[in-house]
Amino acid sequence: MELPHKELTGEIIGAGIEVHTDLGPGFIESFYENALVKELRDRGLKVSQQVELPVKYKGIEIGRHRLDLLVEDTIIVELKAIKEIEDIHFAIVKSYLKAFGKNHGLILNFAKVKLEAKRVIYKPS
Repeated sequence: MELPHKELTGEIIGAGIEVHTDLGPGFIESFYENALVKELRDRGLKVSQQVELPVKYKGIEIGRHRLDLLVEDTIIVELKAIKEIEDIHFAIVKSYLKAFGKNHGLILNFAKVKLEAKRVIYKPS
């Protein structure tokens, strides 16, 4: 099965590996975020950082949320520096995808010895 956006997600993961190789585990998420934005832009990718997202309920805005990164207006990237990625993290990213009208996301966890990367796909019902 061919993964959608395979080349783009591969580029994002590769940039994450570059950042992780250089910095290693142990820093806060914002350090990895800033380094990853630089690395992705150096690779010629369009990156929006801390994108503000309106959250609506029955057509009424009930608040705003910030996405860590949006790459090429296509992939939502959620950055973590945690012991384990859990089911709730997938559910949260799926909520972001739904609210932002996107279908593909990545969770990158920098707190491991090796960068942990997980794909998240949202399929509207």
